Amino acid sequence: MSQRHTLQELAALAIVTSAPARTKVDRNFGLPTGLYLATVGLYLAFIGVMASVFMNPELAIPMVIFAGFVLIAFGLAGYWTRMKPDNDTAPLSWGQFASEGIDTLSGRLTATEAAVQVLMLPVLILGWALAVAVIVAFT
Repeated sequence: MSQRHTLQELAALAIVTSAPARTKVDRNFGLPTGLYLATVGLYLAFIGVMASVFMNPELAIPMVIFAGFVLIAFGLAGYWTRMKPDNDTAPLSWGQFASEGIDTLSGRLTATEAAVQVLMLPVLILGWALAVAVIVAFT
C-alpha cells in the first residue's frame, strides 16, 4: 500500500548529491564509417536493381519508400552515435581498424573478417537481386 510521507520524512530518506553524476555513454559501434556507408550502398543498389528489373510506374512510390526506410534507419543510427551527453567515443579510423581488429562475442576478428561479417548479408541480398534480374531477362 502507499503511504503518505511528509517533506521532512522524505528529506531524511533521500540521498541528495550536490552535483549530478557524469555519465559516460559509449554509442560507438566499433567499426569505421566506411563499412556503414558500404552497407547502405549495397541495400540501395538492391532496391535500384529491383526497381530497374520490374520497371513499372506503379512501383515508383513503394521503391522510393523502401529507399527512404533504408536511409532513415541508417541515418538515425548514425545520428544516435553522435548524440550527447558525454559521448566521447569516435568511430575507428581505417588504420586503427586494420591494426586492431574488433572484439566480438565469439572472439577477436581481424579487419578483413569483421568486414566480411558486416557486408555478407547485403552482398548476398544484392546477389539475389542480380540473379532475379538474370532470370527475368531470360524469360
